[in-house]
Amino acid sequence: MSEQTPVSPPDGETTDADEQATETAQEPETARATDEGSPTTNDTVTTGAESVVAALEQAGAETLFGVQGGAIMPVYDALYDSEELTHITMAHEQGASHAADAYGIVSGKPGVCLATSGPGATNLVTGIADASMDSDPMIALTGQVPTNFVGNDAFQETDTVGVTQPVTKHSYFADDADTVGTDVGEAFALADEGRQGPTLVDLPKDVTQGETDRFPGQPETPDTYNPPTTADESAVDSAAAALAEAERPVILAGGGVIKAEASDELRQFAREYEIPVITTMPGIGSFPEDHELSLEWAGMHGTGYANMAITNTDCMLAIGTRFDDRLTGGVETFAPDAELIHVDIDPAEISKNVEADHPLIGDARQVLRQLDDAMPVAYEAMDTSPEAYAEWREQCQTWKDEYAMTYDMPEDEPLKPQYVVERFSELADDDAIVTTGVGQHQMWASQFWTFTEPRTWVSSHGLGTMGYGVPSAIGAKIAAPDKEVVCFDGDGSFLMTVQELSVAVREDLDITYVVLNNEAVGMVRQWQDGFYEGRRMASEYPWIPQFDMLAEAFGARGFRLEDYESVDEVIEAAREYDGPAVVDAIIDPAENVYPMVPSGGDNGLFALNGDQLGDI
Repeated sequence: MSEQTPVSPPDGETTDADEQATETAQEPETARATDEGSPTTNDTVTTGAESVVAALEQAGAETLFGVQGGAIMPVYDALYDSEELTHITMAHEQGASHAADAYGIVSGKPGVCLATSGPGATNLVTGIADASMDSDPMIALTGQVPTNFVGNDAFQETDTVGVTQPVTKHSYFADDADTVGTDVGEAFALADEGRQGPTLVDLPKDVTQGETDRFPGQPETPDTYNPPTTADESAVDSAAAALAEAERPVILAGGGVIKAEASDELRQFAREYEIPVITTMPGIGSFPEDHELSLEWAGMHGTGYANMAITNTDCMLAIGTRFDDRLTGGVETFAPDAELIHVDIDPAEISKNVEADHPLIGDARQVLRQLDDAMPVAYEAMDTSPEAYAEWREQCQTWKDEYAMTYDMPEDEPLKPQYVVERFSELADDDAIVTTGVGQHQMWASQFWTFTEPRTWVSSHGLGTMGYGVPSAIGAKIAAPDKEVVCFDGDGSFLMTVQELSVAVREDLDITYVVLNNEAVGMVRQWQDGFYEGRRMASEYPWIPQFDMLAEAFGARGFRLEDYESVDEVIEAAREYDGPAVVDAIIDPAENVYPMVPSGGDNGLFALNGDQLGDI
């Protein structure tokens, strides 16, 4: 991420430049300690580990997800007496990172995961990278061998800072028991401020065991970190004029809308000026999909009507999106006639993938308010109004009718996954949270569930991590214990982290897991059929477990679903079970995900079936 400012740990042979860089990185901490006066003495803080725990408590953390181990043991020992922090022991460190990631998505504040040194830390990396790609707030705390062993290939030693620098906003190497609490507090604040993302603090065992009476203060970001809030007023006026002058405007709402808590502002703006709204996949829920202005989400497997609107718009207001390749297809054909207004808190994203005509750098919530204030003046200056968009809105509705999300249900064919998702959406609570793994099931869940609220869609987008579903549902449920949580998974994705089902059972979490089981890594198989002449190498399973029976072995409740007549009955039984339930839904193995824009293709040239895919 662009805001990354890594600090490398000592490796036994530091240079003067390395020492100078480390000293520079510590300057904000030293300055704050001086500003606060003499260090506060607290009898309960006697070690670095206790300072770490105190820093988490000061930051308002409530739940930690982790796995014990030798180098992180002093921190766990300090957690023993904490009355404010709850620890959830996960089955695998990757599960801890995904659970913390989902906790951050649902709660809006950084999730916390812990692991020991070496393999414990490296097992977190997938989840950290996932959070980095999706700008999710998370802090990872990793144990490390004592500082005098660092660089000597000690038992369970890994250069954790070096490994994680590319996938964090900042990776810290804590080198002093007196300042380790400040390191943790700063990492927590940095994960949450500006463009959210993961941070990491590597904790050598001698530092966490070391003596200190320094009680950490409130978490603060470095003095040099000043993310923008409001956009330049002249740029806002120019963008408002472009919208007012447009005939075919659209709003493209990305995940940044949700992270900025700007969903209410988005909804008010779109409704007031009657502009159709498209979301990215991370932006799902920012605008209600049952509203007449909603075109739902766009991209490779987005709706045909969203992709048609993108292709034909003459002015796009894009908010909090990085224009990744799964959204844009070929950049040269993406919104080719549009004047682009790009709102983003990270300047590095402006014109990185798609050239912005009107860059608005700032917090999405604040910038939307600025635009809202500027629009009446712009309409008056252009002698126009939202009525000028009426014909465009009618065209968008025509596309919604023409490319409606439908599917066939022949009586002589197996269960269609779209129907399972659609019926679950109709029967579940309106504010139910949906988590997924990655694959065909992820696409069906996002296409056929009707999302109306932010922070109810939890998935892996940029990294595309299979196995995300099972642990992410745990993190989501812990973050929102009073909400219904449903996880749609595929058989391939479910097998990667099925061990975390034991955690859901142990913690007595009321989660419904639905495995859309086609006995294959379905998306790979679909691509092999579409682009590799049907050579299905290593994409089909000659044998897999019966997931309903496997669930029972874990202590969960298992259900098997094989026909349309049983869908409602099984869904209601699984929902009513007070605890983790697994529905093994045996679906049509030949079913594929459509619409589909081939990788690098034109969003306006999407296939609605396999025959059309071959013609594009």
